[in-house]
Amino acid sequence: MRIPPLYRRPSWQRLFGGMVLGAIISWCIFLYIYGEWQEKLVTKIEEQTYTIEDLSQTNKSYYEEIQNLNKITQEKLRVQKISVTLMNGERYQFTSLMTFMIEDQVKEDVSDVLAKDLESVYKTRKLMKKAVENKVYKIDDKQYRVEIEEMFIYTTLSIELKVSFAK
Repeated sequence: MRIPPLYRRPSWQRLFGGMVLGAIISWCIFLYIYGEWQEKLVTKIEEQTYTIEDLSQTNKSYYEEIQNLNKITQEKLRVQKISVTLMNGERYQFTSLMTFMIEDQVKEDVSDVLAKDLESVYKTRKLMKKAVENKVYKIDDKQYRVEIEEMFIYTTLSIELKVSFAK
């Protein structure tokens, strides 16, 4: 079986020539459109890169400024208030006056930390704890010792106490 030699006919030659010419023209159009599209994308990416660099530089300067402000603010933090809470006063049948008296005496013992910066208060916390726990508190002819259960140091010095009889 033989394929007929259609390529010799002028109508077929025009068809094949038109197909080749159409393929070349369409390929050129494709390359032009693709090149324009890529150029737009490259331009957009460069603009975005510039914007990202600018924003990251701005962000970095804001971050440094915030860090400096935080350091200044942190240096200014001081103890402004002392809060003392008696946890087990009802166990010893304390009245509200007795509870207030013990809390007030403990506040007086640690009142020297008022208006001091947090770092120095933190450094002296063990000394403060020993001073409070080693003192005997006398209320209604009975002697009591307190044990510091929890101590939170921030702008408010918060102390939670447990009371027991002194031996």
